[in-house]
Amino acid sequence: MTTPDPRQDVLRAATSPEPWDVLVIGGGASGLGTALEAATRGYRTLLLEAHDYAKGTSSRSTKLVHGGVRYLAQGNVSLVREALHERGLLKRNAPHLVRDLGFVIAAYKWWSAPFYGIGLKLYDLLAGKLNLQASRYVTKAQALEQTPTLKREHLKGGILYFDGQFDDSRLAVTLLRTLENFGGVAVNHAPVVGLLKDGQKVVGARFRDDETGQVHEVRAKAVVNATGVFVDDLRRMDDPGVKPMLSPSQGVHVVVDRRFLPGDAAVMVPRTDDGRVLFAVPWHDHVVIGTTDTPVPDVSWEPRALPEEVEFILKTAAQYLDPAPTRADVRSVYVGLRPLVKNEKTDGAGGTASSTAGLSRDHIIRIAESGLITLTGGKWTTYRRMGEDTVNRAASVAGLPVRLSMTEGLKLHGATTEQQPDHWKVYGTDAAWVQSLDGADTPLHPELPYTEAEVRWAARREQARTVEDVLSRRVRALLLNARASAEAAPRVAAILAEELGRDQAWQDAQVQAYRDLAAGYQLTPNTGATLPDRTPPNV
Repeated sequence: MTTPDPRQDVLRAATSPEPWDVLVIGGGASGLGTALEAATRGYRTLLLEAHDYAKGTSSRSTKLVHGGVRYLAQGNVSLVREALHERGLLKRNAPHLVRDLGFVIAAYKWWSAPFYGIGLKLYDLLAGKLNLQASRYVTKAQALEQTPTLKREHLKGGILYFDGQFDDSRLAVTLLRTLENFGGVAVNHAPVVGLLKDGQKVVGARFRDDETGQVHEVRAKAVVNATGVFVDDLRRMDDPGVKPMLSPSQGVHVVVDRRFLPGDAAVMVPRTDDGRVLFAVPWHDHVVIGTTDTPVPDVSWEPRALPEEVEFILKTAAQYLDPAPTRADVRSVYVGLRPLVKNEKTDGAGGTASSTAGLSRDHIIRIAESGLITLTGGKWTTYRRMGEDTVNRAASVAGLPVRLSMTEGLKLHGATTEQQPDHWKVYGTDAAWVQSLDGADTPLHPELPYTEAEVRWAARREQARTVEDVLSRRVRALLLNARASAEAAPRVAAILAEELGRDQAWQDAQVQAYRDLAAGYQLTPNTGATLPDRTPPNV
């Protein structure tokens, strides 16, 4: 039996004639954090997302809630302190999504352990009362107990320190559900196609419902541009002559089987051959290895890994892991784009930076003459602080009544400390409801942990509208095993068609679109990805 489509109620609420207090454009980490911050203060809040929540960078992170050890090495103590504070808050407010994870820094030279140990003690101190566990020296035997596949030859011991781990797109869905709990409205597959102006002032936006093609107008007292690496596109809607503020870079990750890192801890390589940081992180019974930092001349919704980036990751992993994964072992390759803010003194001309390593990872808020508020930069760990700072500015710009933030102690939707198997834990207190639906015991694919019930739940409660929405972000099949996820696509399409009232032609189109997408997450024999190679600019 087809259930009523909840999207119609959402669209009716979004297009009500009463102006919104805050309109947020963009449904990634920064946009969802800002919208939740506004709604919890009692401001009427609408969020518009062009594709799906966390479709871009916000679903393609290294899956860490961290202070940024390498930022400490760069001397950015204030950024590290803020991120460590927010790390502690997020663990407290979303215990079903965040867990402590140990990281081994292997020492193959006599000076390595004391050198990194001193820095990580400072890392502990900066976390203060919200520190997870104290870092400590480990012997060779203890390091191998934590990470049995570390290369043993010349291993002296190492340092074990702790950071947080999470599921990024599931946090995005959790923020969506929490936003709705506080009366906020969010619409996905609703790209903004223009801004509304009263004279020079931005007073709202026009958005298109991608499912019907209908264009709607919404008005708001404050309009926030939180579109990540696409902020310059929206800024040009406001002012066609505005200079770009971003110099984006891409970070590549490969996903392999858990056998390559079977212990309890992750591995952190503090300095690779070209001066980067590399992680190998256990995640959902797989291992995520990355990342790179390659400047890119333009941005897209589906960036692709360069062959040399994949080679760099596998080559570095082989220096530390035994056995080491090869190209044949890679289950999925994914790429996230970082919205790094240009150094206006050196990059004012708008060109692509030759190196993005030194660009700010902090968040930036800029107010245009029109009143458009742009938030960009930052990272998942500090999403809450980004939202708080942005709403403070938005309230000032729009003359909204002053109200204090309440998100520091806000438990997010589903928050629970009850122990669940890894597969179900991300649902928190909703897990029992998901398990009560038809298909809770029917796997979508033999090589994936997910069930048919989760597709139904995603459609009914989590605004999933496409096969990609489900397999990439409501469950993480695309990232864990791209091939298997493509094989599961027909069944997912059939369930969604039943839930949303779609026909066979829709199902066929969805399956084809998803298989085309998933092909880009798989390695071919001779190239980094199935799409055409691209030479990195100025590298």
